[in-house]
Amino acid sequence: MAKVTMLNMAGAEAGTIELKDEIFGITPNENAVHAVVKNYLANQRQGTQSAKTRGEVRGGGRKPFRQKGTGRARVGTIRSPLWRGGAIIFGPKPRSYSYSIPKKKRRLALCSVLSSKVAENNIIVLDELNFEAPKTKEMIKVLNALNVEGKALVVTGEVIDNVVLSARNIPGVLPMAAEGVNVYDALNAGKIILTKDAVAKIEEVLA
Repeated sequence: MAKVTMLNMAGAEAGTIELKDEIFGITPNENAVHAVVKNYLANQRQGTQSAKTRGEVRGGGRKPFRQKGTGRARVGTIRSPLWRGGAIIFGPKPRSYSYSIPKKKRRLALCSVLSSKVAENNIIVLDELNFEAPKTKEMIKVLNALNVEGKALVVTGEVIDNVVLSARNIPGVLPMAAEGVNVYDALNAGKIILTKDAVAKIEEVLA
């Protein structure tokens, strides 16, 4: 098991913690990560785009000119897909882009991202994280003490309202409970800040 130095909210050492190799120490599988991120983004699509077909576009009830004798191409309606203001051929219609992916592949992808973050020293483990009252200033003070800049994922064991309210207004900082950790958000974050309770919950779920 890999040993990681545990810090407190002031950035000082508060002991060490062992991370399970089967979750935080595997060889990253890039194919699994790519497949899961692609699935996540597809599932986020609303699928509300729509274009009108021949049966839906307004107008075009009368034949614009006679069939023969004009020298022009034969046309039955001014709402032909070939004309300006006409219908769209094979246009998009509202549909769902979501699809499922095997549970084992999702687990492998998440373990791959967490392992790569540990290898790059981009995971910070805190002994605890909480505030007496929701204060964005206090959360910024913690991030500065931990030397965290840019995007960061703040993970606690359970939803802690004061932490969520303190972090949600900071650009690039995303607070969440351990059960909500996903491949996309973990990969998108520069640093992942885990509490001791969050590590235990993640290991319990993924072990």
